[in-house]
Amino acid sequence: MKVTQAHRRHALRVAAIATVIVMACYVLAAFILNTVVIDHLVGSTDARLTDRLHDARSSTLTLQEGAGATAPGDRDLEDAPSFLWLVSPSGAVTPLTPGAPTLPSRHWGTDPVTLTVGTSTFRFDTLRSGANTLVVGQSLASTEDVHSTLLLAEVVFGALLAVAVFAGATVVGLRASAPSELVRRRQAEFTADASHELRTPISVIEAEVDLALDHPRDVEAYQEVLQRVGEESERLRRIVEDLLWLARADDEPARADSSEAVDVAEVVEACVQRFGAVATTRGVSLTLVRTGTGPFTVHAPADSIDRLAGVLIDNACKFAGDGGQVEVNVGSAGNRVELRVDDSGPGIAPDQRESVFDRFHRASDAVGGTGLGLAIADSVVRTTQGTWDIGVAGLGGARMGVSWRKAPAGRKGRNATATDGALTRSLA
Repeated sequence: MKVTQAHRRHALRVAAIATVIVMACYVLAAFILNTVVIDHLVGSTDARLTDRLHDARSSTLTLQEGAGATAPGDRDLEDAPSFLWLVSPSGAVTPLTPGAPTLPSRHWGTDPVTLTVGTSTFRFDTLRSGANTLVVGQSLASTEDVHSTLLLAEVVFGALLAVAVFAGATVVGLRASAPSELVRRRQAEFTADASHELRTPISVIEAEVDLALDHPRDVEAYQEVLQRVGEESERLRRIVEDLLWLARADDEPARADSSEAVDVAEVVEACVQRFGAVATTRGVSLTLVRTGTGPFTVHAPADSIDRLAGVLIDNACKFAGDGGQVEVNVGSAGNRVELRVDDSGPGIAPDQRESVFDRFHRASDAVGGTGLGLAIADSVVRTTQGTWDIGVAGLGGARMGVSWRKAPAGRKGRNATATDGALTRSLA
């Protein structure tokens, strides 16, 4: 199906909204993940600092050795696992770990705290040791590295996710809205065609009436005008009735499990008899053939099967032309019942077989009609769960076949007892 600009813009808007929603959820999830990871890493650091403090307080020897520690050297602070300081009540700071950096001046509480030392970020914890305070600190460089790596991975993955979501949502949007776009286009085409078809007879009627009123005429001239007005009115009535029938059919769901069973052979025979006079008038030989073993019962409303058969027979008689032939066949094979209408007309080109069911589509203007007959027939087939079979007839023209799943006969119709073989009846 051709994608219109409006259709594409709508799909892109939907994809953009979907991408924004997904990315908002992704950012929220990433924020929560980062918070959990950082809290976990900082909590692990606090646990190590607490253990170090308890070890330092319990080891008098370590503290004494640390009392003579030298000033900070060239040791890399980022690699130091932890540093110890001893803070006296007067505020004097004694490093207990070689290479320890200068401890920030502050009042040390009992809760862990994060402070900046030089260009590095440290995590500090304290513990009372007699009158003094033990302070332990550890660089958070590794935690910051993990955080940076995590952020980079999230940014890269987020960008890829945004592209994938937008592209996927665009494709899904185009495909998901394709049926509705097709319906919209068909509705627009149908409205335009219906307006044209309805406008034509109305325009003819208005023109005939205006001319009749502008110029006095004799009785015969007025009768001719009224006859033409009547013909256009009849055409207008047929179009309106067909449109109303299609509108009702569109509103009704398919009745796959209809409790109404009908003998297709009986309905079709009555329909053939009704069109016998029409065929005779057009010089068409109309024949009914029944093959296979009955019953020919399907789950469908009788009026729908009658409407379907009427459309197919009427079309076949029109296209067969003077001296043509139309053969109507009702058959039963296995669990299927088939209705087939063959004619000796020009047939249907393969590239036209899908469009013949479009409303107001006419393969030829030579036979007239509204172009709604086969649309009605297709609606009947769809609502009765039938299957089309369009091909070339043995008579040389078109073959329009429909088959249904056979329904168990609740009772035997007057034609349900037919035996194997063929029953042929010529009506014209």
